[in-house]
Amino acid sequence: QVQLVESGGGSVQAGGSLRLSCATSGYTAGISCMGWFRQAPGKEREGVGSIYIGGGSPDYVASVKGRFTISQDNAKNTLYLEMNSLKPEDTAMYYCAAATRWLPLWRRSRQAEYNYWGQGTQVVVSS
Repeated sequence: QVQLVESGGGSVQAGGSLRLSCATSGYTAGISCMGWFRQAPGKEREGVGSIYIGGGSPDYVASVKGRFTISQDNAKNTLYLEMNSLKPEDTAMYYCAAATRWLPLWRRSRQAEYNYWGQGTQVVVSS
């Protein structure tokens, strides 16, 4: 079992920044890939970005490229999502997720591929 706990959400004005954290615990050695997802009110959950645990470059959805950065601190078993130049359309509940099997790049944005999910942290960006 793997447990995921997000933190760092909040309210910020457009153009501001936030850093989300996802603390992992349990059988973390079994995690192959982790991702960030978000769900805005009335919309489907979408992938924001993902990364292989242990190396490799993150990938991002086009709408956040150049503004968001995924990083990991393996010593702390923590995944981060640095969000800069935030826009009102970034307002959503943000979730981290973990997959215990290797995923090719084209499947890493699919929420169905992830076994474990955190409870989410809310981000509100005002104009």
